[in-house]
Amino acid sequence: MTTSNERPPIAAILALGLTQIIGYGTLYYSFSILAPDMARDLNWSSEWIFGALSAALLIGGLAAPTMGKWIDRFGAGRIMTTGSAIAAAALTACAFAPGKVAFVAALIAIETASNLVQYGAAFALLVQIRPKVAQRSITYLTLIAGFASTIFWPITTALHTHLSWQNVYLIFAAINLLVCLPIHAWLSHSVSEIRKREKNEAPRHVEPSLPPSIRTPAFILMVMGFALESFVNAALLVHMVPVLSGLGLGAMAVMVGMLFGPSQVLSRFTNMVFGGGLSQLTLALISAVLLPAALVVLIVTAPSVLGALAFAVVFGLGSGLNSIVQGTLPLALFGSEGYGKRQGQVLAIRLMISSTAPFILAFMMENIGVSWSLSVAAVLGTVAVAAFFGIMRLMRPLTRPQPLLNGR
Repeated sequence: MTTSNERPPIAAILALGLTQIIGYGTLYYSFSILAPDMARDLNWSSEWIFGALSAALLIGGLAAPTMGKWIDRFGAGRIMTTGSAIAAAALTACAFAPGKVAFVAALIAIETASNLVQYGAAFALLVQIRPKVAQRSITYLTLIAGFASTIFWPITTALHTHLSWQNVYLIFAAINLLVCLPIHAWLSHSVSEIRKREKNEAPRHVEPSLPPSIRTPAFILMVMGFALESFVNAALLVHMVPVLSGLGLGAMAVMVGMLFGPSQVLSRFTNMVFGGGLSQLTLALISAVLLPAALVVLIVTAPSVLGALAFAVVFGLGSGLNSIVQGTLPLALFGSEGYGKRQGQVLAIRLMISSTAPFILAFMMENIGVSWSLSVAAVLGTVAVAAFFGIMRLMRPLTRPQPLLNGR
């Protein structure tokens, strides 16, 4: 049970919110804006540049379980502090890369560093600071960090108007070094102080809600659900414009892009205000349902403008809620012990699946058309819904009233 008088660590959440906006903005969202000039300078096609990004995401994902263990062992604050230093060095190396091999190596370092400073590590830090209120803390954090693309797409575009992509990356390296690293070092000190105090006090862990007998199948189902949702998310976000164009809605792409981000933030705000009475598994189920529902709306209504707008809102709501439950559901089901390791395992599988999504959707659109490709994505999203239903079924005997007497 959550202690009623314990409050979320607001200063830590605000500080982390700033570093998450910078982390996602500089290490992820800026890439799509700078990629065309990167491709020109390296004499590569756009497909090869994004292929290099996918490879970097995949390799970064393979390292995630090890990073999760480090987070549990050394504390998330120390890992995030190191991650900020690596991110700054990797962005600098990318800017000065003399050729394609050095560029790809630096890009791999950037995506590896991102796993050390983005949501997975930030959620673990909030769990380590105050585990009893970590679910609320994670909700607040995702609400703030949801503005990363809204803030950094225009910042990157404005900088790139006057500067080369290399100089933009050097500025971003300085921001990671001068802003994020000191914040993460301060948060690391906070976690260290808490750990010292807990040696002399009763530990404040969040206990698992699942008995040992069903934790393994529940974990497999949870990872399956998250991985399939990440596949659908990654595929649609990369190919939003080609998908809408293929359905006869090319001019709506900008409007859809404008609605998607605010819808993500809206879902997090709605959950923060009204979601307190719902279990994290119920929220995960709602999130999973919204993604294929949005695709069905788009398929059935195309080329309707209102249908495209409804798709953008519903898909954004599902995606925004999904960001929260990826942090809160593992905590609710499996407790706070070993949280970093579990998050690393989930992140590795998610990244391995989602890194292939843009290629697979592009291949399907080329060979079976846009509508059928979206239908396949909707089916995969429905399997994610079934996975979370499967966890509910596993838990049903736990909530069923037990008979007082064992009689025939």
